Amino acid sequence: MRQFVLVGHEAPTTPEFSLSDLAGGAGRLDVLCRCVNSAFFLSHDLRESVRVHLVLGDEFTVTFEGSDLRRLNPDERSTAALVRGALEEREGAVGAMGVESSPGVTITRRGFDSLVGDLSREADGPVVQLHEDGEPVSDVAPPADPVFVLSDHRDFTGDEAALLDDVADRRVRLGPRALHADHAITVAHHWLDTDCYRSF
Repeated sequence: MRQFVLVGHEAPTTPEFSLSDLAGGAGRLDVLCRCVNSAFFLSHDLRESVRVHLVLGDEFTVTFEGSDLRRLNPDERSTAALVRGALEEREGAVGAMGVESSPGVTITRRGFDSLVGDLSREADGPVVQLHEDGEPVSDVAPPADPVFVLSDHRDFTGDEAALLDDVADRRVRLGPRALHADHAITVAHHWLDTDCYRSF
């Protein structure tokens, strides 16, 4: 299982946003939607052994479960519609007890600290921060069952960075240039798919 945690610093926490303005009025939800699509889509297929957690405004987490996903299409608008559908069910979420809003899509009332803390204790693999100042992945053995943590178009806040300093097992960079978050997910998949570029 590969997991990705995406922090949406300005993302909406209510469903009252327009699907026609994801880059503006929806707090750059477009970035998070592109990340979801990069995490799951192959050519004519989906990665089933992937889980994506979108942290929205440090208040809610919307989780996409690859093995159960339905109605996910390779465009930002339909992905945002699934997020909006999850937010419509937010009142039923109590802490880590989630509400499934659509097959494979669940909302919990957890912010970044709670989610990452839970994953660091419960996940089968290491917590790996993707960061331009990390170790080069070419020098790191690809981990089994990693939990990758990355930010949206903004840097991690001081509190988020401090938490990751405490709980992340590694901090790695995927190349010599800073990448968009959705591109970073594609490269991270390729790194693991090819066993650090040794097997094709």
